[in-house]
Amino acid sequence: MVYFQNPENALKRAKEFIEVGKKNDALDTLHEVLRMRRHRQYQHDLHEPIITLYLSLCVELKKGHAAKEGLYQYKILTQNTDINSLEKVIRKFVQTAEARAEEASKEAKASRESIAEVDDLDMVYTPENLMLATVSGEDSQDRADRTVLTPWVKFLWEVYRHVLDILKNNNKVEKLYQEMAQLAFSFCIKYERKTEFRKLSDSVRNHLNLIIKHSNQANSINLNDPVSLQLHLDTRLFQLDCAIQISLWQEAIKTINDIHSLMQLSKKKPKPQALANYYRKQALVFSKANNRLFEACALMKHYQLVFEQKKTATEEEKQMLASGVLMATLAIPLPSSMSQTEKYLELQNSSKDKNMTLASYLDLQHAPTRDTLLADIVKHGIPAKVYPLLKPLFNTLEVEFQPLKLCKEVDDILRSLETSYPNLSSYIGDVRKVAVLRLMRQLAQVYDKISIEKVVSLIPYIDPLELELLIIDPARTLDLQVRIDHAAQTFIFGSTIQYQREETASGPTVQQMPSEMFRNQLVSLYNALNKSVDLISPSMKLQVKDTLRNESIAAYMKSARRDQINMIKRKEMIEHRKEYYENLNTEKERAELQEREKTRREAEKAEVKRRDEEEKRRTEERSAREEKHKDKLLKMEKVKKLMEQVGEKPFEGLTEEELLGMEEEDLLARGIEHMSKEKDDLKQKMKQVEKRLDYFTRAQRLVEIPLLQDEWARTQEDDEVWWDKKEADRIEMAIKKREHDISTRRRLLRMRDDKDSFVEEIISSKEQQYQEEMARFEAELADIREERRETRKDEILKTLTEKREKERLAKEAEEKKRAKEEELRKFKEEKEKSDQEALLAKKKREAREAEIEERRRAKEEEERGSRGAWGRNTSRDDRDDRRDDRRDDRRDRDRDDRRDRDRDEGGWRRAPTQSDSPARSYGGGRRDEPRRYETWWRRYETWWRV
Repeated sequence: MVYFQNPENALKRAKEFIEVGKKNDALDTLHEVLRMRRHRQYQHDLHEPIITLYLSLCVELKKGHAAKEGLYQYKILTQNTDINSLEKVIRKFVQTAEARAEEASKEAKASRESIAEVDDLDMVYTPENLMLATVSGEDSQDRADRTVLTPWVKFLWEVYRHVLDILKNNNKVEKLYQEMAQLAFSFCIKYERKTEFRKLSDSVRNHLNLIIKHSNQANSINLNDPVSLQLHLDTRLFQLDCAIQISLWQEAIKTINDIHSLMQLSKKKPKPQALANYYRKQALVFSKANNRLFEACALMKHYQLVFEQKKTATEEEKQMLASGVLMATLAIPLPSSMSQTEKYLELQNSSKDKNMTLASYLDLQHAPTRDTLLADIVKHGIPAKVYPLLKPLFNTLEVEFQPLKLCKEVDDILRSLETSYPNLSSYIGDVRKVAVLRLMRQLAQVYDKISIEKVVSLIPYIDPLELELLIIDPARTLDLQVRIDHAAQTFIFGSTIQYQREETASGPTVQQMPSEMFRNQLVSLYNALNKSVDLISPSMKLQVKDTLRNESIAAYMKSARRDQINMIKRKEMIEHRKEYYENLNTEKERAELQEREKTRREAEKAEVKRRDEEEKRRTEERSAREEKHKDKLLKMEKVKKLMEQVGEKPFEGLTEEELLGMEEEDLLARGIEHMSKEKDDLKQKMKQVEKRLDYFTRAQRLVEIPLLQDEWARTQEDDEVWWDKKEADRIEMAIKKREHDISTRRRLLRMRDDKDSFVEEIISSKEQQYQEEMARFEAELADIREERRETRKDEILKTLTEKREKERLAKEAEEKKRAKEEELRKFKEEKEKSDQEALLAKKKREAREAEIEERRRAKEEEERGSRGAWGRNTSRDDRDDRRDDRRDDRRDRDRDDRRDRDRDEGGWRRAPTQSDSPARSYGGGRRDEPRRYETWWRRYETWWRV
């Protein structure tokens, strides 16, 4: 295996292999390039030609799996960089495969008939076919079909399948996926491939399940997006149409289920056109399934949608839709319709479940019935909107009671309908059966028994055997109370009370059936007997009640404790199980949330890393391209300059690559050589032209000299004649003009005086008007000048006043500032002085206290000495002196303390007392005034800063 460092070399090698006929080697070479990780940096100009050539080789060699592998690798390259390239490549690949299949179908004659014989394209050559081919005579056409057409059809099927697998659950190529799916369905229709249609439907269904299951993955499709959901609905509607065309009714039902599931996911209803198409296709599917009930429901939905949404619907269209709804509803069988399998197995419950499922497809809450549909028809007034031929049919079947002519009238209407409106002929047989059963019900209300021959005579379109087969099922399910007496050849209607099912009261009714009368009488008799027993022996009823109550109590007491314990255990078990499941769900949700968060973070990291790498790669590629382009431009600029110097002719026939490959010296030499050659050629040509011109000019002059002289003489004569004529004309015109001017002057001289007086009058009036206007203008100008002078004077005065006021305010502010500064300076000096005085006072007080203390100690010593000398008797004078000294000390201490407190807090902070003077009460005297100024100044400074 050869590995290439550059993909360009691999592409060249593959082309060389193709030229020599080795297409498989070329395919392997390109496959290795796409597969290798070293070439994962996408380059549009390089990788797109590689994948295009690779896919074309896959088509020629019919290698679908190799094409799938190549597309998968190319998807990895372009998914986050150039998704449009992937779409372009896939479309071209599919178109190429379709073209080759179309060519093969043209080569093989009767291709549709022969290709339809292959049941499954995945097994074209089965063992049975091979054995039959060896023992049977197969003509050349059949062999050509199997060898030419079938392989290409199989390859085309593989192409569609592989492309859908690659494009699934990717929101970047969602439209392309839906387009390819529709092309695949069209392929199945074109080549009548029913098996492949089933496989394709299953694949598309599985892809939708993957979208729902992996909705949290990166680039996954969001079905909550209306655009994505509408694309899926369009594809499913196309699939439903294809299933109907190819007659795969089971697939059509599955597709209807898919469409219903998609509609349930949508938050809003689809478009009315799509919904109408959906209901119309549903009606067709139900018609093929012979389910008249839901066919009528689908047609009713379609009619309502068209009537409400389509404003441009014509009366003929509405009449046709109403007629279809009416005929489908009347064709619903009177007994509940079941399929043949359900009738055979008697699966009534299964039929109910199926009806509920089908009702959900039509957005119905309950399963419809024939009676509800008839009520809706009457509610919407459909019987009055149908074709005129059908209007009496509804009254005949559902309103009027006329058993003797019911079927004849219905048959006449249906015969006319079959010829006039063939599109409604599919309902005729069912309506006739309904008419027969309606006739039997009406006869059962009138007759006890009637002969079969008489009934057959009332029905012109049926024989006795068909009649018997028709009424067997209703009679067996007790929908019709009738028995057949073959011995007497009669029908016996409900004459016994063995019927346990009440007849549905639908259609025209005259009276009750005998069985219903018997049943009602027996019910009345039972109720009367119960009342009689209660009146005759009420104690018996009480005894029975007491017995039942005692038995119930005894039975309850036997198992009360056990039941109570079981109930408690069951309750605990339920609570435990509920708690267990809640915890389990919580853990599961937490784990899922953590897993999603982890996946999201990993995806974000991978995305960031990929973006960084991609940005780095793009930057490098851009730089390389720019450098290469810059070199190319520089070289081309040099080439252009050289061309401007030497011309473009020396370089004719050279391509751009050849010019870029040549050196500058070679280009210059080529130009110089061409210029010298041109110069020599030009000199030679000029010499020849000069010589030829000399001889030619001399010959011309010799020939034209006499001719010019003759021409000059003739011209002189003609000029003299022309001058004489023009001069005579000029003199004549001058004379006429002179005479005209003289006459005009004489005529205008008579008006000179009037003109002068008129001009003088106009000039005088204009002069007077001018003087008046000038006087008014001068007056207005003087007023305006005076007004402007006063205004300017006021403005100047105002400006001077404002300026002086500002200067005065500034001067006052400056004076206030200086006064405040002076006050602050004085306050600071006084504060320093008061602090010094307080300090001195404190020192004096301390000295005085020390002196007093010393004096007190001395006195105590003296007293102790006196007491030792004279005993305990002291003089009264000494005691008075000591008391006076203590009082003086207290007074001094109080005064000093009060002065210190006033100095620290200010006199205005302290409440006045009786001992304080008025000066101290309102500010602490002269010494406390600076403190107030200091407080005011601090507040002013704070305000000024703010």
